[in-house]
Amino acid sequence: MAITTEAARLGTSPFQGGRIVELRPNWSKSDAQEAIQAVYRQLLGNDYLMSSERLTSAESLLAERAISVREFVRVVAKSEIYKEKFFYKNYHPRTIELNFKHLLGRAPYDESEIVEHLDRYQNEGFDADIDSYIDSAEYTESFGDDTVPFYRGFSTQRGQKTVGFTRMFQLYKGYANSDRAQANTGAPRLTYDLGRNLATAVRGPNGNGSLTGASTSAKGGTYRVQVTKNALRGNPQVRRTIQQYVVPYERLSATLQKLNKEGSRVLSITNA
Repeated sequence: MAITTEAARLGTSPFQGGRIVELRPNWSKSDAQEAIQAVYRQLLGNDYLMSSERLTSAESLLAERAISVREFVRVVAKSEIYKEKFFYKNYHPRTIELNFKHLLGRAPYDESEIVEHLDRYQNEGFDADIDSYIDSAEYTESFGDDTVPFYRGFSTQRGQKTVGFTRMFQLYKGYANSDRAQANTGAPRLTYDLGRNLATAVRGPNGNGSLTGASTSAKGGTYRVQVTKNALRGNPQVRRTIQQYVVPYERLSATLQKLNKEGSRVLSITNA
């Protein structure tokens, strides 16, 4: 497929007609290394990976055909390096946005998908939530056991909602950009549009100017922020509690920063 002017403008030209990385029958060790590098790039959001951070045991298992590409993806997504980059320091809705991007290759379609994964994390834990992406029918149909996940949000595919295309641009900031190099890294990108079921404006990688989309720039309204607060030091009888705050849009960012400094963990941000 020829690289179009619009694709270059949007920063998606590297994905136009790009080769899908798949371990087919009779694959070689060099094929396995290519798949390993592709998994790291996809799941770690193009972030730099030091040699000491590589999951060498899991790499060896894949190279020796002891595990599939899908299982290698699972190991990386549950690893400490993934959590350190995208879980521990992020608001949880942002973590979910990135899980969708990294594991399913698309953005969340609506608020119900965010709520579903928030509930699963609260009730079953981080690993169970990661499993829910990788063991889903969507993952199986899109990637199976042998294909490295890739960004599906830039092309039309069966069962894909159109709104996923525009929302993907809020999560994608260019082929060479890292998910941790973006401004306001830990904050969710899609809260406003998901909460109001709006199509997200499409912006190029530099973020200058809306190219298309229905989102209004005059954002307002109020939000309900649900957080967990850790027990006070020296008082083990006080367990974590869940609290809610209702704040206007113009104070949302400041409130999130304040809660983060206090050690609270944001569970959800919804319309009040």
